[in-house]
Order: sequence, then C-alpha cells, then structure tokens
Amino acid sequence: MKLEYIVAIVVLIFAGQFFYGVAANPDSEFGGADGAAGDLVSEISPGYEPAEPWFQQYLFEPPGGETESLLFALQAAFGAIIIGYTIGYYRGKGESNKDTEN
Repeated sequence: MKLEYIVAIVVLIFAGQFFYGVAANPDSEFGGADGAAGDLVSEISPGYEPAEPWFQQYLFEPPGGETESLLFALQAAFGAIIIGYTIGYYRGKGESNKDTEN
C-alpha cells in the first residue's frame, strides 16, 4: 500500500513538471540531430534540395519539439516497465517453482 502512494506521488510530480513546462514554453523548439545533419548537408552541397517527407502527421501534432521528446521518453519508460515486469514475473515464477520442488 505504501508503494502505491510513493508511485502516485512520483507520477504527480513528473506530470506537474510536464504541464508546467508546456505552459511556460508553448512554442518550444528542439533542434535534434536531424536539423544539425540538414545544416551540415547544406554547407557541403549548397544546391541540395531535400525530398518531401514520406509521412505526414494528421492525427496529432505536439505543440513543440520538447513535447515530442517527452512523449518519446514516456513511450520508452512504459516499454521498460513492461519489459521489467515481464522479466520479474518469470523470475518470480521460477523461484516459486524451486520452493515447491524442495
């Protein structure tokens, strides 16, 4: 029971930081590696024209690049939680089988 309260507090703290960051910087821009690579290609080949993107976002477009990075990090965190739970489940299942054999 105590663990649930701790997890809930941690989630609320991170959610609060997220919403504060979005509210404080609504037009935030994040220049990742793609932008740096494009600038480098423009320096090397001044006449280069990039191709049209092959995918367009129609369903949801985040308000800024930092929000997009946060969503990607949350996706990675949820994936890590699922993988960790699965590994722990099967490890615990193996430990319980050892106890019943003795």
